[in-house]
Amino acid sequence: MTLDPEYTRYPHRREGYDHDLYQWSNLHARAPVRWPGGKSVAIVLCVSLEYFPILPEDEPFRAPGHMVTPYPDYRHYTVRDYGNRVAVFRLLDAFAKAGVTASFATNAAVAERYPELIDAVKAGGHEIIAHSTDMNGTIASTLSEAEERALIAESLARLEAATGTTPKGWLSIARSQSWRTVDLLKEHGLTYCCDWVNDELPWRFNNGLINLPLSVDLSDRQIVAVQQHSAEAWARMMRDAFAFLAQEAARQSSARLLPMQLTPYIMGQPFRIAALEDLLADLTARSEAWFGSGSAVVESWEAQQ
Repeated sequence: MTLDPEYTRYPHRREGYDHDLYQWSNLHARAPVRWPGGKSVAIVLCVSLEYFPILPEDEPFRAPGHMVTPYPDYRHYTVRDYGNRVAVFRLLDAFAKAGVTASFATNAAVAERYPELIDAVKAGGHEIIAHSTDMNGTIASTLSEAEERALIAESLARLEAATGTTPKGWLSIARSQSWRTVDLLKEHGLTYCCDWVNDELPWRFNNGLINLPLSVDLSDRQIVAVQQHSAEAWARMMRDAFAFLAQEAARQSSARLLPMQLTPYIMGQPFRIAALEDLLADLTARSEAWFGSGSAVVESWEAQQ
């Protein structure tokens, strides 16, 4: 029995992924990028401000960090609430002490329920980006186009009404998108998203939306909560990543991006916050480091393209 030659022919096969969402390019082959002041490593602090309804919805899937035990799951619910009422203010104090600004990926429900927190974020000069409605507002291709469009529109409208600012960036829950999300985010006037993790510099989708890669592997949720490492071990990994990227940037004469995703109820605990404070003090003293919000990094990168 012979195999039909047409079986092995795939007309869409090309370098990189087989899609038309963006143009493939290797990081080392691109034109050099520089950050303000000649800095070589941009550090983006991204804080997740999440509201977990006490009853999770498992469609299209249950968000990471959601309720676990039979409901009402007061244990996990109140720990998440602790993050927004107590722990996040320690993060804000740490940022102020280090003189750095962050991007706060904010559920619309958080902005509505915690106005004092939003005032503190804005007073610190930090950026607010959209992070769906609440932690039941997940995206996947099981949603219809109308349902997804409505979810994005509601998230943005409620966030803008509660904060008085129009977000430029978007972070999906669990970084999950459908086949349509990139176009729908662009349709709603967003400048960038943080969902695709496949790089260490921003890059542009073919529709004009920019992706700011936000590493999963370096997030405090992944390292501390999932892998059960200590806060000090997480901070050591961040230092190691910074050192490597600074050396690579010098060797290749082009800048790099180091994202630092923080979860208040994880890193804002009294037995962990010192590790973050020490890390920020260390990195702000490095000659190669530039701390910028997501929008600041995207604007700097875009101006060089």
